[in-house]
Amino acid sequence: MRAVLQRVTRARVQVEGRTTGEIGAGLVVLLGVGREDTQESATYLAEKTAHLRIFPDADGKMNRSVIDAGGAALVVSQFTLYGDARGQRRPGFTRAAPPDEANRLYEEYVRALRALGVSVETGVFQTQMQVELTNDGPVTILLDSEKII
Repeated sequence: MRAVLQRVTRARVQVEGRTTGEIGAGLVVLLGVGREDTQESATYLAEKTAHLRIFPDADGKMNRSVIDAGGAALVVSQFTLYGDARGQRRPGFTRAAPPDEANRLYEEYVRALRALGVSVETGVFQTQMQVELTNDGPVTILLDSEKII
C-alpha cells in the first residue's frame, strides 16, 4: 500500500461538480492499493499516518501528529501510485490491486484511521475526481507498507 501525504491548510474533492469531502487543516492522503496488500498493510499505514509527526509545535519544529494538531484527513483513492513507466512511455498498472480488493482495503484504511481518532473525509472510489488543496509548507511525505512488511 502506498500513500502520498500532503500537509494542507484546506482541501476538497469533487465528483461531477459535487463536493464529496472537504477539510480544513490536516492531511490529504492519496492512497494506492497493491496486489500484495493485506488488512495488516491498511492498519499499519493508518497507524503511521495518524502518528507521523509532520505538524509544527510551538517552536515551529515538526513534532506533532495530525491527531495532536487537531487536523482531519481527506483520503482519495489513487491506483496510479502503482503505475510503472520503466522502459515505456505509457505506465502499466499490473501491480495495482483489482478494484474490488482495492476498495475493500481502501475502506479498511479509512476505518482504521477513524478508529485512531482522526476525522476523515473521502472521495468516491473508482470515479473521476477533482482534488483541490493548499499544501502547507509544502510538506509531502511518501509512505509505503512494503518497506516494513
